[in-house]
Amino acid sequence: MELNYGDFQYDVENVKKIRKPKPWKHSEPITRAQLAKIRDEFLDTAPYNEIWDALRAAAEAELIIDSAGVIVQNDDLTICYNERGAKYELPKYVLSEPINLIQDN
Repeated sequence: MELNYGDFQYDVENVKKIRKPKPWKHSEPITRAQLAKIRDEFLDTAPYNEIWDALRAAAEAELIIDSAGVIVQNDDLTICYNERGAKYELPKYVLSEPINLIQDN
C-alpha cells in the first residue's frame, strides 16, 4: 500500500505516526492566520533540501517517513537528524497549536 503526499509517494510500511509536542503557550494570544504566517516564515527560510521537505510534509500530515532519510530523536519531531548527522530542529509552533490560540475575526 502506498501513501501519496504532495510530490512524495511512500510505502505505508515505512510510515510512523508522530505525536504532538506537549501543550504550549505563545507569548501572546494569536489567531490561526498569524500562526500560519509564523510557520510559513520559518519553513520558507529553511534551506532547501529533501530533509526539510520531508519534515514539512511530516508536520502537516502528522506522519514521519523512514525512507525520507530522517532520523527522529524525539517522537514529537522537534529534533531530527539526517543520515549524515546534521541536526534539524522544528519549533513547537510548526508542529502544533498553542493553548492560547484565538479565533480569526
